[in-house]
Amino acid sequence: MKLVPRVLALALAGSLLAAIGAAAEAQQITGAGATFPYPIYSKWSAAYSKETGVRLNYQSIGSGGGIAQIKAGTVVFGASDAPLPPDQLRESGLAQFPMIIGGVVPVMNLEGVQPGELRFTGPLLADIYLGKVKKWNDPAIGSLNQGVKLPALDITVVHRSDGSGTTFNWVNYLSKVSPEWKSKVGEGTSVSWPSGVGGKGNEGVAAFVGRIKGSIGYVEYAYVLQNKMTYGLVQNQAGKFIKPETASFQAAAASADWAKAQDFYLVMTNAPGPEAYPVTAASFILMSKHPKDPAGSKAALGFFKWALEHGQSLAEQLDYVPLPEPLVKQIEAYWQAEIH
Repeated sequence: MKLVPRVLALALAGSLLAAIGAAAEAQQITGAGATFPYPIYSKWSAAYSKETGVRLNYQSIGSGGGIAQIKAGTVVFGASDAPLPPDQLRESGLAQFPMIIGGVVPVMNLEGVQPGELRFTGPLLADIYLGKVKKWNDPAIGSLNQGVKLPALDITVVHRSDGSGTTFNWVNYLSKVSPEWKSKVGEGTSVSWPSGVGGKGNEGVAAFVGRIKGSIGYVEYAYVLQNKMTYGLVQNQAGKFIKPETASFQAAAASADWAKAQDFYLVMTNAPGPEAYPVTAASFILMSKHPKDPAGSKAALGFFKWALEHGQSLAEQLDYVPLPEPLVKQIEAYWQAEIH
């Protein structure tokens, strides 16, 4: 007879463990995608988990991977720096909204050159990535950088090897400023690169540039800060060579008219304005309009609401630009209308 209470106790213990496991699972939000916003998502996740106990499990795999995973329904949300057009969103039953704004920055490994010392025009960057400008002491670089000691060193171009929203914004900008780039290479999350070596994620590009003497790459500015990289200034529409920083990203973002952008489909590269950084970009979240996991979707929206309303100071520490309050209200109204 003593066996019955013992069996009941074991059964109760098993049920309790299962309940704890289910609760732990409910306290984790799964997402995947862009490496561009990963540094701030990581900061937000740590702060939000400390405050609420809810954890964010975010795989920094590139925008292409994030789009594929949300379409397949294997994550609660995908992240992409390349916004999807409204017709593609409709086909896949997805909603889309911006989450953060930052900048894509040229970085290089050149001994003796200080951060912000080198200047580039958009057409010059295109010619470097086309393989037309092959050495650092080329007159095309020297004419813009008189007084800077440039070595007779081969340029090694570093680009992304994976489907990337950072790439999308970089080549979108190059296509706007270089007709030759537009006709020969074009734009997209993946392109057929004329030259160079590929790194996976912003992390991979930063690592390659850090190791290869004479290399040039492009990364989101938070990676410049985290890895203490040498970066260049880029000439904007107004003819000014602009430092990448919060103020210049904000100046570019100020020209964006989100109210007229259906499903927030907007690309802000080569923005007008004398202080605008020319390769400023937004990073977007993709979610199912009719999620298979309603509880997970609700938890994710809770996290995003907290980040938009209370995570601004953390974003600014990494030189991301928090979204303005009117846009935050627009996004929250969009959630109510589109995600059920």
